[in-house]
Amino acid sequence: MGLGREVVYHLATRTAAILEGTDWEQIFARLIGARWKPSNVGLDDVVLEQTAWGAKTVKNDNPATVSRIRLISGRNSPIYSFGDREVSECDPDELGEKVLSIWNERVSAIRKHYKHLRTVVLVKSDDLLELAVFEFDTVLFPEEDFAWIWNKRNNLEGYHRRTKEHKFTWQPHGSQFTIIENVPNHRLAIRLKQPPLLGQREVLDVLGFHESWIEIIK
Repeated sequence: MGLGREVVYHLATRTAAILEGTDWEQIFARLIGARWKPSNVGLDDVVLEQTAWGAKTVKNDNPATVSRIRLISGRNSPIYSFGDREVSECDPDELGEKVLSIWNERVSAIRKHYKHLRTVVLVKSDDLLELAVFEFDTVLFPEEDFAWIWNKRNNLEGYHRRTKEHKFTWQPHGSQFTIIENVPNHRLAIRLKQPPLLGQREVLDVLGFHESWIEIIK
């Protein structure tokens, strides 16, 4: 119920049905009584005692039933981290191993500060009236477990060697790293009724706003 209240309030006070990552981080922190701590790497945005969460949002038409989602998980640049020059000429397995090692190093660095490291995901419909939430442990990925290939769009894809499952996508232009996650059946899924939008005058009247609140300084 807490999530529903938060999002209904969000919809009633915004002119557009937009809920971005920082909104979700703050909502989740309030729901669990944790501290919101915006993170540059996006792995420890919310902290409660010895547990840290990275909070992610992703759009989907069917949050209650979707089985797999793609999570943007940072910018992993071999050029910046390893001094590589022209990545398109690199062996895909060698390059993929470097890309994945950047993720693993980030996770390892955060794990030094917290006993538990997790990811919490909000799956949202375009109008925010259907939502699903799930979380999982944020893990290291053994680099030798994955094989890499260039796809038709010249992006690098990582596949698990044993299961052949597509797990990662990396884009050379921008270095965006995406992890593909399975969505558990036991997710929390809710549907909301569209609330009326609170007008500016209504909000100002409730606040008791007066023009004396405004001071012109120049």
